[in-house]
Amino acid sequence: MIKLYLQLFSQFFHIGIFSFGGGYATLPFLYDIAEKYGWFTTAQLTNMLAVSSVTPGPIGVNMATFAGFSTSGITGAFLATFSIMLPSFIFVTIVYKVLNKFKTNKYIKSIVKALKPAGCALLSAVGIKLLFTSNLHLIGIIILISLIITGTIKKMTPIWILGICAILGYILGAVNIIGI
Repeated sequence: MIKLYLQLFSQFFHIGIFSFGGGYATLPFLYDIAEKYGWFTTAQLTNMLAVSSVTPGPIGVNMATFAGFSTSGITGAFLATFSIMLPSFIFVTIVYKVLNKFKTNKYIKSIVKALKPAGCALLSAVGIKLLFTSNLHLIGIIILISLIITGTIKKMTPIWILGICAILGYILGAVNIIGI
């Protein structure tokens, strides 16, 4: 059993290191694991992908959880999920330490200053795409505009705005499901 856990850890740690580009980038690695170890079939992998796509959370992490569970139950699910996220945690920690050490460096300041608008532009592009591809409801538009105005006036952090949106979305979804 220990050998299985070590294999699970090493395979999903490997996936966590080398799968750049989102959850779908994990698929070639998972197909390789299916062929190499036989922990799950390719048909099961297709089902895992379908469920992971509609389950909240990152697809790659959801796939790791399902693959680990099908391999070794709850322990396997935990181990695969932990293993696939560990490389990102290590990388972010190192980047934070390096950036924190050089935060007064004028070149680092310039890079960070240049990255902020790029991040905003990417998020705006996603928001605009969602705006034109989603079903718009008047109540949602009113909430969006009011939160943008309130957030700007009160200088709220995006975390608070996202939290309020999540709560309002949950409430409105529950009301809509009940039929009120």
